[in-house]
Amino acid sequence: MKFRHFLAATAVMLSVAAVAQPQAKPAEKEEEGFKFETIKELPITSVKDQNQAGTCWCYSSLAFFEAELLRMGKPEYDFSEMYIVYKTYLDRADAAVRTHGDVSFSQGGSFGDVIYAIRHYGLVPDSEMPAGAMHGDSLSNFTELSAVTDPLVEGVIKGRKIQMDKEGNPLWKKALAGIYDAYLGVPPTEFTYNGKKYDPMSFAKSTGLNMDDYVNLTSFTHHPFYEPFVIEVQDNWRWGKAWNLPIDELMQVMDNAIDKGYPIAWGSDVSESGWLRGKMAGIAVLPDLEAKSKDLTGSDMAHWMGLSAADRKKEAMNQPTPQKWVTQKERQIAYDNYETGDDHGMLIYGTAKDQIGNEYFIVKNSWGDAGQYHGIWYVSKAFVRYKTLNIVVHKDALPKDIAKKLGIK
Repeated sequence: MKFRHFLAATAVMLSVAAVAQPQAKPAEKEEEGFKFETIKELPITSVKDQNQAGTCWCYSSLAFFEAELLRMGKPEYDFSEMYIVYKTYLDRADAAVRTHGDVSFSQGGSFGDVIYAIRHYGLVPDSEMPAGAMHGDSLSNFTELSAVTDPLVEGVIKGRKIQMDKEGNPLWKKALAGIYDAYLGVPPTEFTYNGKKYDPMSFAKSTGLNMDDYVNLTSFTHHPFYEPFVIEVQDNWRWGKAWNLPIDELMQVMDNAIDKGYPIAWGSDVSESGWLRGKMAGIAVLPDLEAKSKDLTGSDMAHWMGLSAADRKKEAMNQPTPQKWVTQKERQIAYDNYETGDDHGMLIYGTAKDQIGNEYFIVKNSWGDAGQYHGIWYVSKAFVRYKTLNIVVHKDALPKDIAKKLGIK
């Protein structure tokens, strides 16, 4: 009897306690974020920082050629960006004056500028002409430089009559070179590297790089496919040509390049909202915000289809979601209406996938130790397909059937 009374009393107390205790809130689902699995990763040199200078075209191109040399089994190099910038800016100023200003004079450039400069002016080690050295820094800042050089070039163009020295050389070229000497440094004509004397041209030759081995590729419909054309953007002021491929074949080239061990110089528009910033910097995606798939068997797609447009956009900024695979026509529209331009140059050197299977290219940027991956970006192949302006690769990176269509051996 006493044991039964004890059980009854205990039951009453437990019941009272259950009522008295506040109900625990269900734990909020922790945001998973992006998780990447590397598929392939090629060797590269360290991440650099262009800082306050519009020189991504130079940093990305030299990063590409440094990676090319690693691919070739050569030692690691660190080339001077400022040497190439100095030579290129003098050439661009000359083009602006000769065309009476129809060629713009600005800090930007293209992969073609670096190829041209290596071919005609050579290379120097970064230690011979480092960024920022002339103003006591290790990083570039072209704010004051442009404030000085832009009016000079503009004034020469507006003058409409060029003043010459006794030998018939334009005085403005001497003045401009003097400014670059002061802000960027005097380009070396001779230097010693690893105990051997070089000039810029002999140094470039010693690396084994051959500028004839590299091809420029793009994909737009306002010119015929399988023919070269001049990409109509301001920073292509040398009017360099790119071979035109259908977008599916351009993507095939990129996949084949990484698979076979060849890095890619990548020119892209980075103004899209899918180029994530803030705490998510280091990732670029092209979410399919208007997905209308009838296949709801996969839990990820079923979840995605059940969200409102606003919720889809919010979720796409924080974790992997279905990606939009654009058409050739959609690419062309974005280019024609100024949505796709020559914003930024980078280096593609690997591939990866996220936890729901989306594929990405691994990209080396030139913004220093920025973003959650310390200067490295994961860019979805969907984004690359949509926003690529052009790429440069070694000709041996081309699939044989595509090389044959272009007549490249």
